[in-house]
Amino acid sequence: MVNLRLQKAILEVVENQIRENNPPETRKTLDRLLKNGYSKSDAMKLIGSVVVVEIYEILKNKEPFNEERYVKALRELR
Repeated sequence: MVNLRLQKAILEVVENQIRENNPPETRKTLDRLLKNGYSKSDAMKLIGSVVVVEIYEILKNKEPFNEERYVKALRELR
Protein backbone atom coordinates (compact mmCIF):
# COMPACT_ATOMS: atom_id res chain seq x y z
CA MET A 1 0.00 0.00 0.00
CA VAL A 2 1.36 3.41 -1.00
CA ASN A 3 1.37 6.31 1.44
CA LEU A 4 0.48 9.11 -0.97
CA ARG A 5 1.59 11.91 1.36
CA LEU A 6 4.97 10.32 1.85
CA GLN A 7 5.31 9.66 -1.89
CA LYS A 8 4.47 13.30 -2.61
CA ALA A 9 7.08 14.50 -0.09
CA ILE A 10 9.78 12.26 -1.58
CA LEU A 11 8.96 13.40 -5.11
CA GLU A 12 9.19 17.02 -3.92
CA VAL A 13 12.73 16.28 -2.72
CA VAL A 14 13.58 14.93 -6.19
CA GLU A 15 11.98 17.95 -7.89
CA ASN A 16 13.94 20.32 -5.63
CA GLN A 17 17.21 18.54 -6.42
CA ILE A 18 16.50 18.82 -10.15
CA ARG A 19 15.45 22.47 -9.96
CA GLU A 20 18.46 23.45 -7.84
CA ASN A 21 20.81 21.14 -9.76
CA ASN A 22 22.03 19.85 -6.42
CA PRO A 23 23.40 17.29 -6.80
CA PRO A 24 23.70 17.55 -10.58
CA GLU A 25 23.62 13.75 -10.85
CA THR A 26 19.90 13.82 -10.05
CA ARG A 27 19.15 15.72 -13.28
CA LYS A 28 21.60 13.54 -15.20
CA THR A 29 19.90 10.42 -13.85
CA LEU A 30 16.46 11.71 -14.83
CA ASP A 31 17.68 12.50 -18.35
CA ARG A 32 19.34 9.08 -18.66
CA LEU A 33 16.25 7.22 -17.47
CA LEU A 34 14.01 9.19 -19.86
CA LYS A 35 16.42 8.43 -22.71
CA ASN A 36 16.24 4.74 -21.76
CA GLY A 37 12.46 4.72 -22.20
CA TYR A 38 11.10 5.36 -18.71
CA SER A 39 8.16 7.71 -18.34
CA LYS A 40 8.90 10.84 -16.33
CA SER A 41 6.67 9.55 -13.52
CA ASP A 42 8.48 6.22 -13.34
CA ALA A 43 11.90 7.86 -13.55
CA MET A 44 11.02 10.25 -10.72
CA LYS A 45 9.81 7.33 -8.59
CA LEU A 46 13.03 5.41 -9.24
CA ILE A 47 15.08 8.41 -8.15
CA GLY A 48 12.75 8.78 -5.18
CA SER A 49 13.54 5.23 -4.15
CA VAL A 50 17.20 6.25 -3.89
CA VAL A 51 16.16 9.20 -1.71
CA VAL A 52 14.22 6.82 0.56
CA VAL A 53 17.20 4.49 0.95
CA GLU A 54 19.45 7.42 1.84
CA ILE A 55 16.95 8.71 4.41
CA TYR A 56 16.75 5.22 5.89
CA GLU A 57 20.54 5.01 6.19
CA ILE A 58 20.68 8.45 7.82
CA LEU A 59 18.07 7.51 10.40
CA LYS A 60 19.30 3.96 11.03
CA ASN A 61 22.94 4.89 11.49
CA LYS A 62 22.39 8.41 12.89
CA GLU A 63 24.77 9.81 10.31
CA PRO A 64 24.76 12.83 7.98
CA PHE A 65 23.74 12.73 4.34
CA ASN A 66 26.33 10.81 2.34
CA GLU A 67 26.39 12.42 -1.09
CA GLU A 68 28.95 9.96 -2.44
CA ARG A 69 26.73 6.98 -1.55
CA TYR A 70 23.67 8.78 -2.91
CA VAL A 71 25.32 9.61 -6.24
CA LYS A 72 26.64 6.07 -6.58
CA ALA A 73 23.12 4.71 -6.10
CA LEU A 74 21.74 7.14 -8.70
CA ARG A 75 24.36 5.97 -11.20
CA GLU A 76 23.37 2.35 -10.59
CA LEU A 77 19.72 2.93 -11.53
CA ARG A 78 18.84 1.17 -14.79
